[in-house]
Amino acid sequence: MKRIDSLRAIVFDFDGVILESANIKTEAFLELYAAHTDKLAAIREYHISQAGISRYVKFEHIQRNILGLPYTEEDKKRVSAEFERLTRERIFRCPQVPGAEALLRGLRGRVLRVVGSGTPQMELELIVATRGMGDWFDELWGTPRLKPGILRDVMASHNLSPQQVLMVGDGMSDYDAARETGVRFLARETETAFDKLNVEKVRDMAQMAAWLEETDLRP
Repeated sequence: MKRIDSLRAIVFDFDGVILESANIKTEAFLELYAAHTDKLAAIREYHISQAGISRYVKFEHIQRNILGLPYTEEDKKRVSAEFERLTRERIFRCPQVPGAEALLRGLRGRVLRVVGSGTPQMELELIVATRGMGDWFDELWGTPRLKPGILRDVMASHNLSPQQVLMVGDGMSDYDAARETGVRFLARETETAFDKLNVEKVRDMAQMAAWLEETDLRP
């Protein structure tokens, strides 16, 4: 049996899996806190280690735990607006991960194509609409939804077992969500700790397309 034949839904992270936008957000975090030059290495390490986590969680952690500053609702509004200003146009123009469009169009009618992202819901919908990607996906889910909840809701609403769902991600939050819910996991190789984990990996979505058509060798 091919791997694709055992699946009913594939849940994709967005940044770094569908679009080559992960580095855009890393650069934006460093620009946001550029005045704190002695803390930039720690901020970068934290951001990358928490790939896929809501930016709002990161803002609060950075301000309270790395910078040692209070974090108010006004701070949240200010850094959120600045982060969006730094990233929006770049994400509208950045390239897709190689093979993403061909893969997603080829999966239409074969499996449910879902985005489960740490990007805010309204922003995610705007990016997809602006880039003309609406027919690439069947469902879009962003924050404030958390990835384990998204996976559980996909399974519940479509009456699927964990074995029928695949999570594709480039961050530990994606891996952790898959483990928490029991679904299968596939890593897109990027700057993460996946080299230390026994997980299946692909370099891009073109390789994922071939991986799906291979024989499933699981026991």
